[in-house]
Amino acid sequence: MSARGRCAKVLPSELNKVCPERGDEPATHPRKMSDFEVVPNLQQSSSSVSRSRRKAHFPTGTNEKENLISWIPENIRKKECTYFVESSQTSDSGRIVCECGYLREQHLDDAAKPPIYLGKEWDPSRHIQEMPTDAFGDIRFTGLGQKTGKYVRVSSDTPPRVIYHLMTQHWGLDAPNLLISVTGGAKNFIMKPRLRNIFRQGLVKVAQTTGAWIITGGSHAGVMKQVGEAVRDFILSCSHKEGEIVTIGIATWGTVYNRESLVCPMGGFPAEYVLDEENQGSLSCLDSNHSHFILVDDGTHGRYGVEIPLRTRLEKFISEQTKVKGGVAIKIPIVCVVLEGGPGTLDTIYNAITNGIPCVIVEGSGRVADVIAQVANLPVARITIALIQKKLSILFHDTYELFTERKLVEWTKKIQDIVRSRQLLTIFREGKYGQQDVDVAILQALFKASRNQDHFGRENWDHQLKLAVAWNRVDIARSEIFTDDHDWKPADLHPVMAAALISNKPEFVKLFLEQGVCLKDFVTWDTLVYLYDNLAPSCLFHSKLQKVLLEEREHTAGSKMPRLQMHHVSQVQGSSLRSLYKRSAGRVTFTMDPIRDLLIWAVVQNRKELAEIIWAQSQDCMAAALACSKILKELAKEEEDTDTTDDMLALAEEYEHKAIGVFTDCYRKDEERAQKLLTRVSEAWGKTTCLQLALEAKNMNFVSHGGVQAFLTKVWWGKLSVDNSLWRVIMCMLFFPLLYTNLITFSREKRLQPVGCLAHLRAFFTAPIVIFLMNILSYFTFLLLFAYVLMVDFQPMPSWREYLIYFWLFSLVCEETRQLLYDPDGLGVVKMASLYIKDFWNKLDICAILVFIAGLTCRLIPSTLYPGRIILSLAFIIFCLRLMHIFTVSKTLGPKIIIVKRMMKDVFFFLFLLAVWVVSFGVAKQAILIHNEERVEWLFRGVVYHSYLTIFGQIPSYIDGVNFNIDQCSPNGTDPYKPKCPETNADNKEPIFPEWLTVILLCLYLLFTNILLLNLLIAMFNYTFQQVQEHTDKIWKFQRHDLIQEYHGRPPAPPPLILLNHLQLLVQRGLLHRPAMHHKLKEKLEKNEEAALLSWEMYLKENYLQHQQCQEKQNTEQMIRDIAQRVDVLAELLDLDQVKRTGVVEQRLGSLEDQVHQSAQALRWMMQALRGNGFSSGEDVPAMGSSKALEAKEIDLKGKPEESRPPYHVLARNLLYPGSHTLRFPVPDEKVPWEVDFPLYDPPAYSADHKDMAVQDPFSLSLESLLKINYNTMDGLIDRQSFHGLYAVQDGLPLNPMGRTGLRGRGRLHCFGPNHALHPVVTRWRRNLDGSIIRKSLKKMLEVLVAQYPLSDVWALPGGSLEPGETLPLKLKWILRREFWPQFQNLLKQGTEVHKGYLDDPRNTDNAWVETVAISVHFDSQNNVEMKRLNSFLQGCDPELCIRWQVLDKRIPLHTNHKELLHKVSALFGAYY
Repeated sequence: MSARGRCAKVLPSELNKVCPERGDEPATHPRKMSDFEVVPNLQQSSSSVSRSRRKAHFPTGTNEKENLISWIPENIRKKECTYFVESSQTSDSGRIVCECGYLREQHLDDAAKPPIYLGKEWDPSRHIQEMPTDAFGDIRFTGLGQKTGKYVRVSSDTPPRVIYHLMTQHWGLDAPNLLISVTGGAKNFIMKPRLRNIFRQGLVKVAQTTGAWIITGGSHAGVMKQVGEAVRDFILSCSHKEGEIVTIGIATWGTVYNRESLVCPMGGFPAEYVLDEENQGSLSCLDSNHSHFILVDDGTHGRYGVEIPLRTRLEKFISEQTKVKGGVAIKIPIVCVVLEGGPGTLDTIYNAITNGIPCVIVEGSGRVADVIAQVANLPVARITIALIQKKLSILFHDTYELFTERKLVEWTKKIQDIVRSRQLLTIFREGKYGQQDVDVAILQALFKASRNQDHFGRENWDHQLKLAVAWNRVDIARSEIFTDDHDWKPADLHPVMAAALISNKPEFVKLFLEQGVCLKDFVTWDTLVYLYDNLAPSCLFHSKLQKVLLEEREHTAGSKMPRLQMHHVSQVQGSSLRSLYKRSAGRVTFTMDPIRDLLIWAVVQNRKELAEIIWAQSQDCMAAALACSKILKELAKEEEDTDTTDDMLALAEEYEHKAIGVFTDCYRKDEERAQKLLTRVSEAWGKTTCLQLALEAKNMNFVSHGGVQAFLTKVWWGKLSVDNSLWRVIMCMLFFPLLYTNLITFSREKRLQPVGCLAHLRAFFTAPIVIFLMNILSYFTFLLLFAYVLMVDFQPMPSWREYLIYFWLFSLVCEETRQLLYDPDGLGVVKMASLYIKDFWNKLDICAILVFIAGLTCRLIPSTLYPGRIILSLAFIIFCLRLMHIFTVSKTLGPKIIIVKRMMKDVFFFLFLLAVWVVSFGVAKQAILIHNEERVEWLFRGVVYHSYLTIFGQIPSYIDGVNFNIDQCSPNGTDPYKPKCPETNADNKEPIFPEWLTVILLCLYLLFTNILLLNLLIAMFNYTFQQVQEHTDKIWKFQRHDLIQEYHGRPPAPPPLILLNHLQLLVQRGLLHRPAMHHKLKEKLEKNEEAALLSWEMYLKENYLQHQQCQEKQNTEQMIRDIAQRVDVLAELLDLDQVKRTGVVEQRLGSLEDQVHQSAQALRWMMQALRGNGFSSGEDVPAMGSSKALEAKEIDLKGKPEESRPPYHVLARNLLYPGSHTLRFPVPDEKVPWEVDFPLYDPPAYSADHKDMAVQDPFSLSLESLLKINYNTMDGLIDRQSFHGLYAVQDGLPLNPMGRTGLRGRGRLHCFGPNHALHPVVTRWRRNLDGSIIRKSLKKMLEVLVAQYPLSDVWALPGGSLEPGETLPLKLKWILRREFWPQFQNLLKQGTEVHKGYLDDPRNTDNAWVETVAISVHFDSQNNVEMKRLNSFLQGCDPELCIRWQVLDKRIPLHTNHKELLHKVSALFGAYY
């Protein structure tokens, strides 16, 4: 019973509001991820299949070996014969063998000793025992490129779950997305070269693209060899290991040649296997191109087919498993691919079709495959025994004599049943339109089978779409799913949209967007949390997010990991996006900008294609591109993998180019609106601007854009015209009355034009360029006055000039304080302080002020006057270095300052290398020359200072002993002003140190420092200079922004007059509490204006994307690729056309040959008749027609033939009788009527014993017991009268009025003859919430009451067999309360009879059958009192009984015979079916 049926006991109409039938109800969109049918916490990326496969093919590690050695013997067994019984047959070499096929010495020692209790006859169930397997590990095929795979020997009774566990857990295979079972001829056969190539390419393509497992017989022959060679060719054509395909061979252990080399009780790691086809005899070698082998052992030798039952069970078990792929759970689909084949292959196809497994038959491969392919398009009525006999005689010409008459009948019956299930049968024909590749045929077969499968609502379409997403086959989704057959609602696609995003399948995301998915509706708060929960584990952001959660758990001292929330994401991404996802006490059910959130999710995982698709949907596209560039650069700094870092930086640069491209189009259209985009405050991106994002991301290309520079220049000039010369500005600054002349011009923009004299004055002196020039003048004046005081006027008591310097410095301190505390955006003091400290020039300012304050403190103390002057001198140096910041505005000097700053880094690394040589040489020199120098200052001089000066040519005179002078040193080191003398002779005071050694050390030292290290430094400087020089223009344009922004928001008065502005600011903010003026380059627009601006930007973004696509198409390489692709397609179409033409010609030639042959026979007959005395009878006249020609016409017909309703019962002739192991005698359609002679007909007998039934006919067919039964009349309480009149009775048994069924007896039915049943069809109109009737294809839709009974997976009508003397079926009483039974009988009397007679039921036999009465009970009004009473009296007497109202259509999952009844009811009311 399905899980769906366990959820509730009763589902009446009122409950359907809560539990409606999915897919057809009015649209109710899921608003949280719990509504989606997805699996949470999926941590598997799209490459996990490849990784797991790669892992499986690598040599087994030590730990894996130990686990395997301990696990396999405990869980996997083999079979051994424990009793030797001599067989009448001998081995190939003529030796005596056991009944199991093994020699005596191949048995266990105890097996040769016959115990008394075992008996004499060999019995497999008693004499074959299981024991731990002794063959497993890695198999290596020698001499074939050292190919390695996995293998294991298993018992034929091994549970499939154990084998599946071995493959997925110990062999490292990921669960498949698709299972391809390839079957066919086990012997080598010949295929056409073109068909062979098409099959091989298609098979490996579908396996590789979908992550499928291919299962074959594993031997090096027949279809298994074809599959192996296909995999081999694919691996040889691949340049990397990502394309490895899982190919599993399931073979019989007893038929494997050279299997002794695989036996190793502790595992073979590896086991060497030799593929020897020449000496294999009747055995088979394993195929070297398979990756895994499961060798099935039943304890026998040389018997083929042992593996088939276990293979069937394993395939069924795998197909029942649920695979989590891309966030959705799907049952693993299975498909059977058939090439060639014999009788065993036909059984395999029949069993597959019976079990609902789709089959792909490759036409042209030979034998069984061609027989089925040639009759697949014919109506079942035309598939006769004679036709099958004819086909077999042609396609099995070598073995046709082995086919008995019964075998022909059985083949005809099976082929009829196979062709009858056309929805599960796909014929791959070479050259068929729309099916040029086998991979397309395989996937189409699965979709066709799924589409024709019974289902509720849109379950079937959902399943197909999940399969397409799991397989990553967007081409199949476009051609097979998104068709006119189904109308997809955007909300229906949300779960698979999430799966496509998580699995990184951009083509599907693009497809879903084309199908109407709106990202604003899709991305909710829950969706976003779900997506971040399923980040790719390999990405850096995932590990950083986990670290944030761990820190929070440690902070809260909790034992459980906190649930992921969006504020955790902002903590990872950085302060620039911290305001996007704030911590909230309540649950947040919406996001401010869903597209932004989804874009960030894709970008932090470095998913290029996904992010590009989402960015194309964004409205604030320029800010989004710059923000993505910033995020990627921040993550790239922390990424350890070099390749990933390069990818992130390349993607960041790509987004910068996108922003530049959009801004360029905007700037060309409208300069003013484009510049507004730069300064517009973007609420979606943390209340920042595009310009600010570009600066934070260091996007030099964007900032150096002509439009951005024009905007900065306009800001730099303020309300002045940019056409003014600098000398004019300086003249007006020095003599401001010149402003009222035409020497200076103001901006032409009306909003910037000053009106009035004071306005002109204010506009001039508040321009950033004027403020900058006045500050330069003020700063130079400060430095000149400072230098004068230090050198000329530094008195014990400060002079007025010195006091002026202090006052000046106080104004500078106030300005620095204002810059530190000025916070118009409300970022906070801590944030402002961090931003302030990050600036290099601010650090220099703080350093200069602190040093000045220290010097001033010492200067004011009389005892430290001189040290104070020294410290103030150092402060002067730092103040002078601050001048470099002023030069950044210069296009010539600005880049040079950058060069100096970067060269300082080079000097730092150089000094580290230099210090090694200086210290090493200095210590050695000091130790050699001077003995026990205890003065620290002279030690430093000798080791560091003298060694450093030596580099520049100041070589100590005493180092070589030539210029030694005893007077220049202190012998005992007592003179504080002289160095200690070197080692000298005590007598004549001459140096005794080794002069040759000191000279050599000096030469080596100068060689490495002067030549090597200094030239290295020069090279480093040259590289830095060249690197900066190439980007001089960009660097200057980028760095001038900081200067412009600083002076744009700076008070207009220069120091020390700036204190007046500070006082004014203090009064306004502190006393009057006026808000701060926004001097920064930001502008907050009105909503209407902002919406219009963003719409305009989005329009130009679309133009930019179209232009990019055109450029890509015009690219030479792309054009070459497109032309090559078109040529390939054209060549393929020409080949296909040639194949079609060849086929038609062959058919016509065959037809012509038949006509000539028939004509020759006719002429011969005429000649013989004329020679005689009279004419012969007409019976001997040959027919003037061609059967082949007629058949060719049938096969050539396009589309499916119209299949009318079968004239005979079908379900009653299924070969396997339900609920038993009894097989019916095969009865083809033509042999069903009793009137047709069928001498071979010998059906088995079967009658079940129903111990729980009070009344039942005898289950023995003895004539004595049967004569007691009265047929065609009332036999006590049992009604044996048929609705079809009198039926025949033969040998005491009634004959089924509809013909033969292949089984005698009464089967599982209670009585011989008719078994009466009652099936009420209770219906109502399907309505919307407003009460209106829902229509489909202009027809009203019905709902029918259905039930799912215990121990059944299928839904059924609430009815069944009538017990003798009862008026209501027992199953109907199960779902109705007792007090409602009389009322329901009244409803049945008022209903309409839609069927009365024979029911095609699988339980029917030759002597017992079901006849039913189907009565339609319809409630036309939704307020019908009887319907409400019925709903209230529905009950579930069994906890596993489920009842529901279900929409009525042809795909409703009911018994087939019940669906025929529903069809009649829908026709009665003219409703949709």
